[in-house]
Amino acid sequence: MLRLKRLLVFSLLAVSLIAAFSFWAVRQPGADARGAFSAPPRAGAKLQMLSTGITTAVSVTPNPDAQWLTRAAAQTGIPARALRAYVAAAAMANDSAPMCGIGWNTVAAVGSVESAHGSYGGGSLNAAGQSSRPIVGPSLDGNGFAAIADTDAGVLDGDARWDHAVGPMQFIPTTWQLAGRDGNGDGRADPFNIDDAALSAAAYLCANGRDLSTAQGWTDAIYSYNQSDPYIRQVRTQATAYAAKTGTAE
Repeated sequence: MLRLKRLLVFSLLAVSLIAAFSFWAVRQPGADARGAFSAPPRAGAKLQMLSTGITTAVSVTPNPDAQWLTRAAAQTGIPARALRAYVAAAAMANDSAPMCGIGWNTVAAVGSVESAHGSYGGGSLNAAGQSSRPIVGPSLDGNGFAAIADTDAGVLDGDARWDHAVGPMQFIPTTWQLAGRDGNGDGRADPFNIDDAALSAAAYLCANGRDLSTAQGWTDAIYSYNQSDPYIRQVRTQATAYAAKTGTAE
């Protein structure tokens, strides 16, 4: 009987220690209860060459090679105008944050999920990278979405009561105010322009020193864009498919 009691006390102590350790581990910096998804392969791209035979300089928008762009657009089904923006955005983001390692296929996957590459609602991108119709998401009024009261007096989304995500990469006005960048060099950051929106998205994903070649870094980046596991899975699946169709980076 005494032996049984000792065994019971030992078992309870062991369970308590395990529970305490588990709680400690979860609370440590970097511990993530949602886990990490493996990063998709980074798709390769051929950049346009300058007349000197050198790849595009940092100070010049790094456009993809025309033949590569035509071929990759056909392989992936991504409109060439959008694909050009994704490739340039990833290249510029990696120039600014060399440790990021973001692939254009990750930027493209976000663009696919958010607005079908700027074609949401039946629109399309013109040569300047503008959608033929404004891309404005649902009202963030708490009805099936987060409740976010208007922050921009309706300037971007046309609603002075509630905020809406806008543009091909679906930025909320407050986020755009912080993350918006000029991707086409026209002197202004426009969330409805695919060049500006793609660069802003790539830079946003690379923020805080993230390394998108790692599972945790990539997962944290996409989670920062949309805090949903199904969303992360969808982006990862799409990014992986793009890499499979066009080839991975060397």
